[in-house]
Amino acid sequence: MTATDNTAYAGFTAEERAAMKDHAKETKAAARRASHADKAAQAEQDVLAKIAEMQESDRVMAERVHAVVTAHAPALAPKLWYGMPAYALDGKVVCFFQSAEKFKARYATLGFSDQARLDEGPMWAAGFALTEVTPEVETRIADLVKRAVG
Repeated sequence: MTATDNTAYAGFTAEERAAMKDHAKETKAAARRASHADKAAQAEQDVLAKIAEMQESDRVMAERVHAVVTAHAPALAPKLWYGMPAYALDGKVVCFFQSAEKFKARYATLGFSDQARLDEGPMWAAGFALTEVTPEVETRIADLVKRAVG
């Protein structure tokens, strides 16, 4: 961009910058942990602590998502990913919970990465808006995470 350009690059939002800083901290903390068992136990504690910090509506949903994912897809390991509770297979994030508050959104999101095996023809959903986690929603999440890990 030259000094005479009238276009301004807005860059990342404050929320995006905060998420990147969270990711850098998470990566450094994981590298400092000694054993695999220590890493896994601490990673889950980090996820639970992050959930506990959320506003009530997001926290209640994140707690339910965490319970469903860990119960129905035990191969997925909890970890923080850009400051969000996430669940990984062999270190690669498969799904994550994004609180509405984090990016000032209207609703929370349950998202799936390209590692999730949810493929259905030429087009499929990779993210789901959450306003409440009912028993029916829990059943759907359980089905999705089971499919996601194959």
